[in-house]
Amino acid sequence: MPRLRILALLPFLLLLGACRTNVLAPPGDVAARQGEILMVSTGLMLLVIVPVMVLTVLFAWRYRQSNKAATYKPDWDHSTQLELVIWSAPLLIIICLGALTWASTHLLDPYRPLEKTSANQTISAKPQKPLEVEVVALDWKWLFIYPEYGVAAVNELAAPAGRPIDFRITSSSVMNSFYIPALAGQIYAMPAMQTQLHAVMPTTGTFQGFSANYSGAGFSGMHFTFLSDDPADFDKWVAEAKAGGGKLDRTTYLKLVQPSENVPVSHYAAVDPGLFRAILGLCVEPGKMCMSEMSAADAKGGLGLAAVNNLLPLTYDKGVRRGAVLGPAPTYVASICTPEDIRGVNPHGTAKPPTMGTAKPPEADIAPLHGAGLPWPGLVPSRFQPPASASRPSNS
Repeated sequence: MPRLRILALLPFLLLLGACRTNVLAPPGDVAARQGEILMVSTGLMLLVIVPVMVLTVLFAWRYRQSNKAATYKPDWDHSTQLELVIWSAPLLIIICLGALTWASTHLLDPYRPLEKTSANQTISAKPQKPLEVEVVALDWKWLFIYPEYGVAAVNELAAPAGRPIDFRITSSSVMNSFYIPALAGQIYAMPAMQTQLHAVMPTTGTFQGFSANYSGAGFSGMHFTFLSDDPADFDKWVAEAKAGGGKLDRTTYLKLVQPSENVPVSHYAAVDPGLFRAILGLCVEPGKMCMSEMSAADAKGGLGLAAVNNLLPLTYDKGVRRGAVLGPAPTYVASICTPEDIRGVNPHGTAKPPTMGTAKPPEADIAPLHGAGLPWPGLVPSRFQPPASASRPSNS
């Protein structure tokens, strides 16, 4: 009866032969070379695995209890020749595997520009301008922006066959993984970071892409279609996108970025030129400071204050100031103080403060003041003084 059940499952196993997989036999040149490395690495590892499996069965059969002809040596414990075979063979395989992995990792670096478009066609023989595609992983869908053509698409990626593709990849919220098995290996998409991928599809066809990193409830439906078309068909695809879609501006993007599952394909006829940069800088919302602006402010000590007045000298300066513009004494910003704190320690109130070089001003309670490296309150130029109603200094 159990044998009949196994035979009944054979037709279902035959159906698996119709499944289409591009991992080991992909049409894309980059993915094909990655598949070759995978096969070679597997073959090298099988040089150890297969003999171990065969010898395990052979030893179990030869030294079975009923075989009286087997040599029995209970006191045997060492063989130099056997030790050399056991350790040298795996060591040589590991050396070969390591050299192969090191070389292939550099040759197939996703940030490295392509050297050829197919197995028999190099880039230098037929130079082409790469197609730039900006990829944004959303919850739970994919956004593809074409800055060269000014169009965008959701859950559909198109490219001319044989033309190199330059992907710029990021994410709107959580980490995802951009993966087209037929094209190239997976590349992570992370918020506030940009990853890259150079790839090319030498043949035409329709292929599947998806996220290879779990990212929440709608992860199972986070798929997209990759259309590798002839140049004429790709131009037609761009024309259809321009004719049938709306404009992808910041307001539209803020609606699109809301979590949604199993989103159908849609196109946009126009795209805000600075949208991808704003997505990358986490500043699509109106009035929000971008990451680059925040970094620039931090590099100056915070809140845009001049770095020469509030950055502590580096330790290797050994007490020597790095230039006369840094002033006579090292200062730095320990934390941020409010305008109320500054007014609270100004003993002169609205009166004119003493000029520099005069007698020491009267003592004041500086407990509310948490910052250092700031000019004496009241000596700041008027354009930097906040209004009386402000609660925090302005970023401008």
